[in-house]
Amino acid sequence: MNLATSIGIVGRQLLAVSLAMTLMACSTQPTSPSGGAEGVKQAQAETPLLSESEPAATAQQPKLKGEATVQITVNGKPITVTINGDAAPITAGNFVDLVDQGVYDGTSFHRVVRQPQPFVVQGGDPQSKDASVPAQQLGTGGFIDPATQQERTIPLEIVPEGEDQPVYSETIKAAGKTPKLKHTKGAVAMARSQSPDSASSQFYFTLSDLPFLDGDYAVFGYVTEGMDIVNQIQQGDRIESAKVTQGIENLTR
Repeated sequence: MNLATSIGIVGRQLLAVSLAMTLMACSTQPTSPSGGAEGVKQAQAETPLLSESEPAATAQQPKLKGEATVQITVNGKPITVTINGDAAPITAGNFVDLVDQGVYDGTSFHRVVRQPQPFVVQGGDPQSKDASVPAQQLGTGGFIDPATQQERTIPLEIVPEGEDQPVYSETIKAAGKTPKLKHTKGAVAMARSQSPDSASSQFYFTLSDLPFLDGDYAVFGYVTEGMDIVNQIQQGDRIESAKVTQGIENLTR
């Protein structure tokens, strides 16, 4: 391998890390490990103890058993998303429940990354409904459950390829596993902070195949129609409406 090739590989690796960091839903709470070199080394050195037991705290959270279809309208045009509750029951159930409650209606896409390569379109912060909220604050909010007045968060939930049960609260990449639902172009996944169980309402569309995210973030569905609309979304564009068009009967809450 010559020097130019080596530099090119290192550059792509650094770019992948940089892009992945922009996925994290911002948090006002401290997170660990840090994003510095020591934190990266620590994360790579530790093989997680994979847990297939559903966290007790999620017993009362919405779950999707089977599939659902969601239509998201942006700039007057529909985007159809197929939600996979078989491979991500809690993650999919949380999203479908929030759609059904109208939580996403009027929210904006606060992060759009297309350069230096197509990456993601991210939205779902309920704060973005309020035009008076400063742009720099967007990406810090989640869904506040009216019943508890607390932010609803869900555990990281990933089903490894070739397995039936999700792994909870742990990334699976360090264990040498790949997820059943991958970050191919048009995937829909949950944004989170460095804490694996911090996802709430923020989600993202992938603009290209992003295999370096596989095993670290929870994919729960795919765009099946309207990817051209996703490709046209600009920062600040709003979700005019999000509706469950099929499969609401598969939601338990």
